[in-house]
Amino acid sequence: MAKKEKSEYIIQAVSHALDLLEQFHDDVDELGVTELSKRLKLHKNNVFRLLATLESRGYIEQNKATENYRLGLKSLELGQTFIKQMGLLRQAKPTLEKMVADCNETCYVAIFKEGHVVYLDMEETDMTVRVVSRVGSRLPAYCTAAGKIHLAYMSEDDINEVLPTEEFQAYSDTTITTRKALKEELQKVAEQGYAIDKEELDLGVNCVAAPIRDYTRRIVGSISISGPTMRLGEERIAKELVPLVLQASEELSTRLGYHN
Repeated sequence: MAKKEKSEYIIQAVSHALDLLEQFHDDVDELGVTELSKRLKLHKNNVFRLLATLESRGYIEQNKATENYRLGLKSLELGQTFIKQMGLLRQAKPTLEKMVADCNETCYVAIFKEGHVVYLDMEETDMTVRVVSRVGSRLPAYCTAAGKIHLAYMSEDDINEVLPTEEFQAYSDTTITTRKALKEELQKVAEQGYAIDKEELDLGVNCVAAPIRDYTRRIVGSISISGPTMRLGEERIAKELVPLVLQASEELSTRLGYHN
């Protein structure tokens, strides 16, 4: 008897429910039945039944004022459980806390996923002017320090796969927008062992990042320091923050079993 492909076991209703949950991303916090019906290409009755099921389990809730729907607390609980179970984050927490104590800037741990970096955890500065939290955000890898760290140690074929276009979207005047310029930047990052983002994604925000490796020597994440340009100038980055982020990456990598 031939073994079935996993795709043959997919339950359509469950797939539709997951498609519905995935509509709530980035800046989309609430959606109505009509909009969900258009996005999912499903009849309103089907969408309503999916919403009712997810609402009964706490994954979706309705805003009584607008009658639109948004993610429920159960979705947050599930995400938090995932985060807690990741060994990387358990090990990273004390390192992030120590970094913030040393430099009083916001520090992050991020992973790479499908051409983007996903920020998983952070420790925030107590300064009044600070970077807005990026936890949970998927940001383009080519214009973030954390993302460039991952790209710098990938093969050219892998980079072409996750970034198939020759030109990239510009978010500011300093964003790298061509494959040639990116290749030169990544070579520099690989040689020096850290990456810097000077307002390449967000105007007024600079960032420095270094790799996190595990016992297999594979890069499993990146650790970074972000802050306003008025505090993260070139001299401070070079003299204070680069050594700090390199030390943190080494300590965290060692904790994950990496040996140089």
